[in-house]
Amino acid sequence: MVEDDYIYFKIEKTKHIALVAHDGKKKELVEWADRNKDILKNHFLCGTGTTARLIAEKTGLPVKAYNSGPLGGDQQIGARIVEGNVDFVVFLWDPLESQPHDPDVKALLRIAVVYDIPVANNLATADFLLASRFMDEEYDRKVENFNKTMKARIEKFGE
Repeated sequence: MVEDDYIYFKIEKTKHIALVAHDGKKKELVEWADRNKDILKNHFLCGTGTTARLIAEKTGLPVKAYNSGPLGGDQQIGARIVEGNVDFVVFLWDPLESQPHDPDVKALLRIAVVYDIPVANNLATADFLLASRFMDEEYDRKVENFNKTMKARIEKFGE
């Protein structure tokens, strides 16, 4: 495994879905979750601060709430990805509004790519994810073996 190019992680049939939205997109995400609650009720949901609370109130779905994004919620979800406790992310961010925690947003999106986590940044992509055949079956994520990559870089460029 140490010398393999990739490491595989299984996404189980029951998904762990993170739901995040900037202020200008919260209403859209809450309405999307309400329209899709018959699917979402079969999965574990989490989200940042107000977004999680609003979705739970509107839909009746249980949503594990982390801090709000500016107070570390994005980083908490990133940590759950690293731990293997988030399988995909629906993050409706507002492209027209600068956010004080933009570096945290970028870090969350980066860690999702590193760990081969599907990310929906708009409703169309979120709909496609929910309609995917993989929603009802297991899926093996393919993650680059960064230990091997770093070892090769050190050997190539020296320490």
